[in-house]
Amino acid sequence: MKSFTNKVAAVTGAGSGIGRALALNLAQHGCNLSLSDVNEAGLQETCDMLANYPVKVTSTKLDVSDRAAVYAWADQTAADHGKINMIFNNAGVALSGTVGGLSLEDYEWIMNINFNGVLYGTKAFLPYLEKSGEGHIINTSSIFGLASQPLMSGYNASKFAVRGLTESLRQDLEISQSCVSCSCVHPGGIKTNIAKSARMDTSCKDVTGASNEEATQEFEKLFITTPDKAAKTILAGVRKNSRRILIGPDARMFDLLVRILPATYQKIFTAAVRFQSKKAGQSAKSA
Repeated sequence: MKSFTNKVAAVTGAGSGIGRALALNLAQHGCNLSLSDVNEAGLQETCDMLANYPVKVTSTKLDVSDRAAVYAWADQTAADHGKINMIFNNAGVALSGTVGGLSLEDYEWIMNINFNGVLYGTKAFLPYLEKSGEGHIINTSSIFGLASQPLMSGYNASKFAVRGLTESLRQDLEISQSCVSCSCVHPGGIKTNIAKSARMDTSCKDVTGASNEEATQEFEKLFITTPDKAAKTILAGVRKNSRRILIGPDARMFDLLVRILPATYQKIFTAAVRFQSKKAGQSAKSA
C-alpha cells in the first residue's frame, strides 16, 4: 500500500496516544477513518481535531475485548464507508506485578484486551480487507513483545502473543497469495498515558520498595518518543510493507540486545529495574 489517499482505515484506541496520532496522520494523507475507543470523551476529542480535514470520519465507543461488538463495528464500518483497506489494532492496557501476586483474573483481563482484542479485530476485518482488493493489518505489540521484563508477565504474555499471531498471519497471507498483508509494531517508550492507567499490584512495592506512583514517575522518564513520531514511523512501515516496525531507539536497542544476548539480557533487565526502583525510592525520601 503505497498511498493512503481515498483509502479507509479503522483504528482502535483512537481516543489518545498513538491511535489519535495515527488518525491525524492518516487524515493528512486523505484517508477516510472509522475510529473506536472505550473512552468516549477522548474519542470525541479526536473527532473534533479531525473536523477540518476533507475526509469522512465515523466513530464508535468500543470495548475491544467484546467479540460481538468488534464484529459489529467491522460490519458498520463497511456499511458506512463502502470498503475497508486497513485495520490498526492499537488499543491496549498495561499490568504490573509478580506472577505470585497477580490473580488469574488480572491475566484474563489483560489477555482479553491486548490479545483477544487484536485477534477479534484481525478476524472481523480480514474478509473486508480482502474484498477491497488492497488491504493491510497493523497489530501493535511492544518492545515487551521482543524481550521479557521483571514484574510484567501479564503484559509480556499478551504482547508476545500478538507478535506470534501477526508473524504467523503474515506467512498465511503470503502462502495464500492474498491481496492483504500485515505488520507487527513494536513501540518503545511512547509519551502516552498507558503507564498512569496501568493496573499495578501491591507485589511490585513488596519487591522493589517503591510505591506504584513513585515507580510510574520514574519509568515515565524513559518514554522518549512522541505519538506523532510513532504514527509516522508506523505509516512509513506500512508503505514499505515491513514485517516488523520498531519505534524508537529503545526498541532498536531491545531488538539488538536480545539477538546478541538471548538469555543473558534477563540479568541486565533485572538489574536495571532494581536500579530504577531504588532511585524512585530515594527520590521519594528526599522529597
